[in-house]
Amino acid sequence: MINQISVDDYQKLRTDKKEIILIDVREEWEHKIVNFEEAKLISLNTLSENIQSLDKSKQYIIHCHHGVRSLQACLLLKNKGFNNVSNLKGGIDAMSEIDPKFKKY
Repeated sequence: MINQISVDDYQKLRTDKKEIILIDVREEWEHKIVNFEEAKLISLNTLSENIQSLDKSKQYIIHCHHGVRSLQACLLLKNKGFNNVSNLKGGIDAMSEIDPKFKKY
C-alpha cells in the first residue's frame, strides 16, 4: 500500500520546512509548463536508471500531473527498498485548485 498525501498536507510540510524530497516524474516539457520549484525532475521512464542517485533513508513525495504516474513511481521505489515514499494525490492538477500560480494544462 502506498501512502497518499493531499496537496493541502504537502503545503503544510513545505511551510514547516520538513526535510522531504519532492520528485516530479512528469516529462521535461510538462515540467517547463508548471512545476514546484523544489521538485527534482526524474521522469518516470528514466526513474529505474536514476534510482541509484536516491538515498533510501530520505523521505520522498512523488508527483505528476494527476497522480497516476507518481503512484507507479512509488510502487517501483517501494519494490527497490524505499520505505518512506508518498504519492501526491491529484498531482499538479490538484495543486492548481488551491494555488493559482499552478496553471492547468
